Amino acid sequence: MLLYLSSNSRPDCQFAVHQCAQFTHAPKESHAKAVKRLCRYLKGTASKGLILTPTPDLALDCYCDADFAGLYGYEPDQDPVSVKSRTGYLITLGTCPVTWVSKLQELVSCSTLEAEYIALSTAMRDLVPLRRLLQEIGEQLNMDFEKPALTHSTVFEDNNGALGLATAPKLTPRTKHIAVRYHWFKSKIGPGPTEANPNGQGEGILITKVDTRNQKADIFTKGLPEETFEHIRKLLMGW
Repeated sequence: MLLYLSSNSRPDCQFAVHQCAQFTHAPKESHAKAVKRLCRYLKGTASKGLILTPTPDLALDCYCDADFAGLYGYEPDQDPVSVKSRTGYLITLGTCPVTWVSKLQELVSCSTLEAEYIALSTAMRDLVPLRRLLQEIGEQLNMDFEKPALTHSTVFEDNNGALGLATAPKLTPRTKHIAVRYHWFKSKIGPGPTEANPNGQGEGILITKVDTRNQKADIFTKGLPEETFEHIRKLLMGW
């Protein structure tokens, strides 16, 4: 029930629910206490939810973040799960949350840059088909979308290394070891063809730097201090 709630109307508790869900096969007393605490939080905010205030341009944007080996020191050192990083991303339409994800990465990342880059690539797997779906809806229903919504999406990333790697034309020897499946989106980065530049590269997806304090996806990657949690919750949910 918590998974259904966190995936549909309460993204603020997505990370906590996913953490608890990992241990449903062998729960301990500590996990029961965590679930009770989560239920107390939900009971205290039962009248809250997502406050949707869409902007006129209906731009399809994405916030993505990662927590590098966040379970190390909390889980048994001999368990490979303890060194896995966590991916978190949020896709918004007109600033309204459409889909959000918090999950452990399949591979063990060797650095913060690699963890952030894998999170960025994973987020692209949802963003690219959603862009195509939005374009099809606009064409079939003759909806008068603002042009940026159909042509450009902005991906907000707070790690300079991942941002540079995603936009660099070539890979460096220190990053070639990353699996090929995580490099597939590089050809889609760029403004795409325009009247001023008919040969423009990319498919209208732009990656830009965002301050960590305003990184909405941070709430999906780790447990945050109360002040930081409430600040991002305000940006994400409107309260």
